[in-house]
Amino acid sequence: MKSPRARTIYNCTECGGQSPKWQGQCPHCGAWNTLIEAVAVPAAARFASVSGKPSTVRQLGAIEARSVPRFPTGIEEFDRVLGGGLVPGGVILLGGDPGIGKSTLLLQAMAAIGAAKKALYVTGEESVDQIALRAQRLALINAPISLLAEVALESIVASIDAEAPEVVVVDSIQTIYTAALTSAPGSVTQVRECAAQLTRLAKERGTVVIFVGHVTKDGAIAGPRVLEHIVDTVLYFEGDTHSSFRLVRAIKNRFGAANELGVFAMTERGLKGVANPSALFLSQHADAVPGSAIVATLEGSRPLLVEIQALVDPVQGGVPRRLSVGLDPQRLALLLAVLHRHGGVETGGYDVFVNAVGGVRIAEPAADLAILLAVHSSLTGRPLPAKTLVFGEVGLAGEIRPVQRGQERIREAAKLGFRQFLIPSLNKPKQAIDGAKIITVARVDEAVAFLRG
Repeated sequence: MKSPRARTIYNCTECGGQSPKWQGQCPHCGAWNTLIEAVAVPAAARFASVSGKPSTVRQLGAIEARSVPRFPTGIEEFDRVLGGGLVPGGVILLGGDPGIGKSTLLLQAMAAIGAAKKALYVTGEESVDQIALRAQRLALINAPISLLAEVALESIVASIDAEAPEVVVVDSIQTIYTAALTSAPGSVTQVRECAAQLTRLAKERGTVVIFVGHVTKDGAIAGPRVLEHIVDTVLYFEGDTHSSFRLVRAIKNRFGAANELGVFAMTERGLKGVANPSALFLSQHADAVPGSAIVATLEGSRPLLVEIQALVDPVQGGVPRRLSVGLDPQRLALLLAVLHRHGGVETGGYDVFVNAVGGVRIAEPAADLAILLAVHSSLTGRPLPAKTLVFGEVGLAGEIRPVQRGQERIREAAKLGFRQFLIPSLNKPKQAIDGAKIITVARVDEAVAFLRG
């Protein structure tokens, strides 16, 4: 019987959906101009090697639950983001802007891992000579790492078969292609197929596979979104390339806590973990200044102290501007409305600019109260008392809602010398904390009254 021939299909770069013909709008997600031509290989040819024998079916109660074994990368902050280290058979995707330090971090980690386990670094963008030059700059030229400059999936799999490494880095997944598909490397079909094949190999052999992923201009990992669903852990590099500090955030982690954060400093010898990241995000003002408030935010399992700065200035044009850096601009507009309605503070005739110092991004609502007080402080010119910590979620009805793990936030701030804490009433500690003055508020007007003295 004659096997069916390959046919042309069109993949959506947004949702990964397929269409038998090209059209301006994706029939699945409705996005415009996102369909890209690809070649579909007949199912009989693609999956002939894995069909036939039935898999073993087991009852849940018959499976013995065991803790997942881990081994460290040799970089403490990287281990923190991963949830304690690497898991055999785990697949990790690391994304970030060009030049932010992805290859540097992985080369350092592989050098440390290579002392105890066999490590293979597959580069599709650079030559082995370029990797050697980077290793020389990092003083890792004699590190026990095997290098492979290859972009063909079949050759990479053959090398993994021959070398039997325990950890493999693929830098980057967008450069890898398989000869089974005729589409160009980096296309939706190629990225999805190569990632799926390498993931299956990792699960079968217990090999850790780390993908480096390109990002789009919007900061999302390039390629189909299914790429993030395939892997076990998704990490994002954050930070300004003009700054020496870098943040690695876990967006997804099947083996640990999501939204964990690792803080690094870029030095001449590569990335170094920052032992006390709270001090990194706090400006060292000689005296208390208007428009500044310190908030304790949670990043995974770690309380992190961040300075929120606000600048309120009379409108220079016709429409007031609301600009936030590191914070949700939609939430800023909402909080200003609550401040006006329930705090009696009018900002309609002012431009409002808010910034989270140090390039960190704050997504949790615990920063709401600190934002409001920083805005009010800048507007009135009255600074908050020195060494005062603020946290609390603000509701639309003007109430100050409690946040999770309030006592851990207070203890972290107390370690850095903070002695006064403005917190929601429901977060009041049941037992007194030595040297801590706790001030509780239940509504926005109470918080505004505190600042007015």
